[in-house]
Amino acid sequence: MGLFTKSSATATTAVVIPDGPSPISPAVSQLIAPPPQPVSPVPAPLPPRVIPPVNNERQNYFQGLKVRIHQKLVERLDVQNLRTMPPETVRNEVRALIRELCQSEKGLINGTDQERLMDDVMDETFGLGPLETLLKDPTISDILVNKWDRIYCERRGRLELSEVAFRDNVHLRQIIDRIVGRIGRRVDESSPMVDARLPDGSRVNAIIPPLALDGPAMSIRRFGSKPMQLEDLIRSGAFPQSVMDFLSAAVQARCNIIISGGTGSGKTTLLNCLSRYIPEDERVITIEDAAELQLQQPHVVRLETRPINIEGKGEVNQRDLVKNCLRMRPDRIIIGECRGGEAMDMLQAMNTGHDGSMTTVHANNTRDAMMRLEVMVAMAGYEIPTRALRAQISNAIQIVIQARRITGGRRKVTAVSEIVGMEGDNIQMHDLFTYEQSGVDTDGHAIGRFMSTGIRPKCAERIESRGTRLPSDLFARRVLET
Repeated sequence: MGLFTKSSATATTAVVIPDGPSPISPAVSQLIAPPPQPVSPVPAPLPPRVIPPVNNERQNYFQGLKVRIHQKLVERLDVQNLRTMPPETVRNEVRALIRELCQSEKGLINGTDQERLMDDVMDETFGLGPLETLLKDPTISDILVNKWDRIYCERRGRLELSEVAFRDNVHLRQIIDRIVGRIGRRVDESSPMVDARLPDGSRVNAIIPPLALDGPAMSIRRFGSKPMQLEDLIRSGAFPQSVMDFLSAAVQARCNIIISGGTGSGKTTLLNCLSRYIPEDERVITIEDAAELQLQQPHVVRLETRPINIEGKGEVNQRDLVKNCLRMRPDRIIIGECRGGEAMDMLQAMNTGHDGSMTTVHANNTRDAMMRLEVMVAMAGYEIPTRALRAQISNAIQIVIQARRITGGRRKVTAVSEIVGMEGDNIQMHDLFTYEQSGVDTDGHAIGRFMSTGIRPKCAERIESRGTRLPSDLFARRVLET
């Protein structure tokens, strides 16, 4: 087989695979005691998961077997030859070699163990080790690595302890280095925090000692390989059809939109979905710290910030990119998240011919989002009179959308508000659509209703002047069907 060589010295110096394979984690089951009967309509909290004892002798044997197989694989790989072959051919040939090595081990007792071992070594060689099992599960939206042996995942809004684990902190650090190295970033004691992304667009944040006291920690926010559509959000109950009709029309009419919400509330997902309604003949430029937007247009230029290098130079922040993109003839500018001085540059762009731009901010409600913009501008060192700054905001932004993760973990749009101008020194805005929570069901999920407030927005004339006809009863005061 031309793919391999028996010269271990050559292969050892060229291979860039982590030294050890990932561990096989024990089977885990939930041992949950019957919950006490609640004395109120609020359901009792779920008891913590209990991890049963594992067979340490068998686990240690299997771990040692993996180490031997991986070491033999590294010795026999011809890395130079690998680089000249198609990726799928490489994977097939490597798996065949792993099978051969497994069959040479007398202690491997059955075919199930062999397939399990082969999968783990393949994940360690080509993927992200033990994380590959979780990344292949489409129901998982977040992967939270607290420690090398404590990995939580979120399924359908609920956090649970997973069964997978790394070998140790060194192994976890190797996987972190692999992730950030693929996009040209680094993490070390001089720069112990990093934002990165996976090939499928999932967002990664990692932090290492001395800032992380118990060893490296990592968070992965996943985005599906197939971008979600507004129709998917409607089916999940995020908002009703009437809200989608208005938001899609607002995007087509080039209204400037701010999406507000907390961490994990669905801001980026909603921004991706709204981008579907940007006309294909418009030039869109996106600016992000770690690229995660999945815009659904053909005419998109994606820009990403660059962190400081090891010499303390070379940083390019979002504000630098906003200034540069104004020279790139954009029709619309989309900033993944405003968190600093770029907020002022974004407002100026919205006020100077780049209608239809969008961004997200962290805030508790739509009115707090306006205050957040004021704070971010002040943090950038601008000394602008409050009234002048608020006038700039009210002229620049038309629609503010509030996204929230409600009780039970589901994500909903809880308010759509319109900015209508200034009254004295204050920004005037009113709600067009709201979500009112009325309680929780027996599963702990919030129940409530969407309402149209009965206010016809000022921007309705602008929308209709662009050729989009709105339903006559769209803004009538009523409960909206979901």
